[in-house]
Amino acid sequence: AQMDSSLYNHTSPQDVWYVLTGIPGLEDLHTWISIPICSMYIVAVVGNLFLLFLIITERSLHEPMYLFLSMLALADTLLSTATAPKMLAIFWFHSTDISFGSCVAQMFFIHFIFVTESAILLAMAFDRYVAICYPLRYTTVLTSSVIGKIGIAAMVRSFFICCPFIFLVYRLLYCGKNIIPHSYCEHMGIARLACDNINVNIIYGLTVALLSTGMDIVFIIMSYIMILCTVFQIPSWDARFKALNTCGSHICVILMFYTPAFFSFFAHRFGGKTIPRHIHILVANLYVVVPPMLNPIIYGVKTKQIQERVVLLFSSVSTCC
Repeated sequence: AQMDSSLYNHTSPQDVWYVLTGIPGLEDLHTWISIPICSMYIVAVVGNLFLLFLIITERSLHEPMYLFLSMLALADTLLSTATAPKMLAIFWFHSTDISFGSCVAQMFFIHFIFVTESAILLAMAFDRYVAICYPLRYTTVLTSSVIGKIGIAAMVRSFFICCPFIFLVYRLLYCGKNIIPHSYCEHMGIARLACDNINVNIIYGLTVALLSTGMDIVFIIMSYIMILCTVFQIPSWDARFKALNTCGSHICVILMFYTPAFFSFFAHRFGGKTIPRHIHILVANLYVVVPPMLNPIIYGVKTKQIQERVVLLFSSVSTCC
């Protein structure tokens, strides 16, 4: 990427086009890497939209657990769609240029969807907590209006948490660096291009991670501790297993969502020397397609009601044909 010498003076970020390099160090493998990423993206979108369609059209699935699952499916579709198309354009067509405005918009959507999805996972943990610890009050506590309010609260919280990221990158002075060694734009990737002090960006990023997502994880763990306490008071082993089995899918999804996210987050801030950059970027790329792809599969395999609906739907389609 050519850089004009006039860029080295303080420039308005809006005037500069940025270059997303893809996966630094693995440029020769971009075409090969794109094949699994494209396949996973297609499976993620088809799987999540199918899950959404199933939950919306089947009245028997209009229960709190499935309504939260539909929110998760929508968030997963948006997260992978905010990143994968541009990523594939870089890998296939070397379409590496991106304007500052587009880069900031992509950054906002990625962080916004991530924080929203974290809140949805917490809501799903609360759903399991009420279902197992207070089964008789389940339908009165989690009414459809309460579920709607939880969904809106998750988005409003996420909006207020992620809006400052926009102002934090716009306030910085930029003076020429325009190469982002990543496949998509995120907060610290943009901030590192500034020739300004980015301590506020680092502190805010850490604070958000610990206070929003970190607190979500703490509350999820607390929910599961209380669930386990209740489950182990059940005398029947069969009933214990049945109760825990309903949490299995959720635990798998939680581990898949938070583990690579926190690896990516801490690698970006503290692992610059110890973790090779291409490993960090590769994990970040897989993170936006692997969990969205696996979530509908996990819930499809582990949830009997969804399996039954899928079989019923396909058998009715085959009889029609």
